[in-house]
Amino acid sequence: MSDLEIRDLLERHGIRPSKGLGQNLLVAEWAYERIVAASDLAEADHVLEIGPGLGTLTRYLADRAGQVTAVELDARMVAVLKETLQGRSNVRVVQGDILELDPQALISTGAGRQEHYKVVANLPYYITSRVLRHLLSACIRPGLLTLMVQKEVAERIVAPAGSMSLLAVSVQAYGDPEVICSVPASAFYPRPKVASAVMTIRTYAEPLVPEEMIGPFFRVVRAGFQQKRKQLHNSLTHNLPHPREAIEAALREAGVAPTRRAETLSIAEWRRLTEALHPNAGGS
Repeated sequence: MSDLEIRDLLERHGIRPSKGLGQNLLVAEWAYERIVAASDLAEADHVLEIGPGLGTLTRYLADRAGQVTAVELDARMVAVLKETLQGRSNVRVVQGDILELDPQALISTGAGRQEHYKVVANLPYYITSRVLRHLLSACIRPGLLTLMVQKEVAERIVAPAGSMSLLAVSVQAYGDPEVICSVPASAFYPRPKVASAVMTIRTYAEPLVPEEMIGPFFRVVRAGFQQKRKQLHNSLTHNLPHPREAIEAALREAGVAPTRRAETLSIAEWRRLTEALHPNAGGS
């Protein structure tokens, strides 16, 4: 759909894209093709699309997947989707906030529980972290997520140990992220102020941290990053209900120097540290 066609469609429905909802509509056909290719779709796939907007990408997805469930927050866009997706029997549009909806319920079918699904989403910066946390901690996680996110956010998510962030740990504990390509601001209407990127997250069959340890694990990680410029033993002592002696003993047991900073730790090191601080949390 060209810039002109999008403008005409929005005008006919009396819609102005909302800055508050981060509505920057993708207009570059090559970008749609990269998203679809990265999603590795087959007829058996059920795709959960978040933020379908005017439905252009939805049509690409519906041509290749067996079922598409598109979740759109903006009621005005839902009215447009009824027009642009007319006749697409394998597409279901749900109006609502993905953060308040259960992914398992969204992808369940009348034939029973749907165990395997993929996510395709164009995520505004202000909800990226929350949406990822919501999807990756769901009862049934997607096997693959293909995301359009702010380029800077994509780079943070894929960062290696040495330049990790809380967001990177939160994603990499569940899957393997990869940046597919950059997408310039000119590929959107209206143009955002920053560049974007297409990225994928291939989730692991089991997280790198056992389910029963997830709660303590992220409490420790958040404590470490809460004052990330401080040395780890100081940050943990200030933000965990453990005495300094216990923190230092746990760091020694985990093989982590107390003078290191949170951004330098790998997932495996955070896990060992959690096991040392919470020996009854589970795991092997």
